[in-house]
Amino acid sequence: MQRTTSHKPGKQRKYLYNAPLHHRGKMMSAPLSPELRGKYGIRSLPLRRGDRVRIVRGDYGGTEGEVLTVFREKYRIAIRGLTRKKADGTEVPVLIHPSKVMIVKLDLKDDARKEILERRGVQVEEVEVGERTEEETEEEEEIEEEGEE
Repeated sequence: MQRTTSHKPGKQRKYLYNAPLHHRGKMMSAPLSPELRGKYGIRSLPLRRGDRVRIVRGDYGGTEGEVLTVFREKYRIAIRGLTRKKADGTEVPVLIHPSKVMIVKLDLKDDARKEILERRGVQVEEVEVGERTEEETEEEEEIEEEGEE
């Protein structure tokens, strides 16, 4: 990925505003939680739909949820369960900047994601398709309980 070599803030902003989408995806990285950092030996990864994140700063700090959508055009992500009511009563997702979140759980269902980790020197545990780990079933139960309240 070719980066701008200028140190001028105006040119840095210009690059950010005019960056192509395949560069924006790389720029929309988030740090891994200390547990994941210890497990994988990686500090940050680009966000993907399905990753579980915790918001660390701002009005919604401490909120945890699954990434629903990654808006590369806006440099924002939508998180499940994080909505706001409009004046007409419709619910719209609150969009969060990736710098304000920390990845708590990686979505490793995609083979390309596993290849990225392996390329960085990480051994990824094999999970059978359709097979649920204990953590996933516990998280689903928690989400269902929150929905019932």
